[in-house]
Amino acid sequence: MGFVGSHLVEHLLKNTDWHIVVLDRLDISGNPGRLTNIDCWEEQKHRVRFVWWDLKSPLNEQVKKQIGKIDYIWHLAASSHVDRSIEDPLSFVMDNVVGTCNLLNYAREIRPEKFIYFSTDEVFGPAPEGTDYKEWDRYKSGNPYAASKAGGEELAIAFENTYKLPIIVTHSMNLMGERQHPEKFIPMCIKSILTEKKITIHADKTKTKAGSRKWIHCRNVAQALMFLTEKGEKGEKYNIVGEEIDNLELAKMIAEIMEKPLDYELVDFHSSRPGHDLRYSLDGSKLKGMGFDFPKDLKQSLTKTVSWYLDNRNWL
Repeated sequence: MGFVGSHLVEHLLKNTDWHIVVLDRLDISGNPGRLTNIDCWEEQKHRVRFVWWDLKSPLNEQVKKQIGKIDYIWHLAASSHVDRSIEDPLSFVMDNVVGTCNLLNYAREIRPEKFIYFSTDEVFGPAPEGTDYKEWDRYKSGNPYAASKAGGEELAIAFENTYKLPIIVTHSMNLMGERQHPEKFIPMCIKSILTEKKITIHADKTKTKAGSRKWIHCRNVAQALMFLTEKGEKGEKYNIVGEEIDNLELAKMIAEIMEKPLDYELVDFHSSRPGHDLRYSLDGSKLKGMGFDFPKDLKQSLTKTVSWYLDNRNWL
């Protein structure tokens, strides 16, 4: 069970009476413990059915029967680690492009009410200072992960056009929250600070300016996905954004919350290993204009996230 998916399941369990089918292969980042860790799990688990499947293969009849009748598809399955995509790009093409095509072909058969493809800000490539990319701006993927997500996204748009599927595309920015894989930046920082290890932070060529991202908690992403499930228009794209902060300031904030010192080094990683972009940024005005209020509680969300990891250190 993936990180974002677990938060969507949690949101559905707490805010709807819907029944949920989780389709997952439980790979390096999948963990069924993400579900059993949800605080309402014991009372609500009867509403969740798990089906094992690797989307690199088309869904067979047995799997389709296990899934049963469904109304909505949220396609959150993806390989998402930039470093691993640089080492093994083909596996990301298989997961994020071929896997998406197989799920879209399944959607052609069942004709869901909505199909939401969960994409990333990275498809647009690096954003210069002052630039916030809008939904239909040009793509310039800077690494194989981003390119594979862009490929899946273009397939989704093509299936909407060719087969008239009710498809919506979202672009999200950096995500925080409970139950995230320890290779990601925030849990990695927490673990390094706890073990008094130096944190490497990507910076510009002068090694004086850290890269920056816009961060949002997964509970808010789940809220946005449900908002779009109800109000999003098929064939459209929507940006899900957060609050911008540079990576050094974020690491300092984590250390401050933990009341521990921060040992860090700014490195020019991009020059020696292209594929790591210094800044990403999206424009969230489209979704905001529809009535969705993006939260402005980065410090509060980060404090909640850090506190959770300190109480659940097995996730580090």
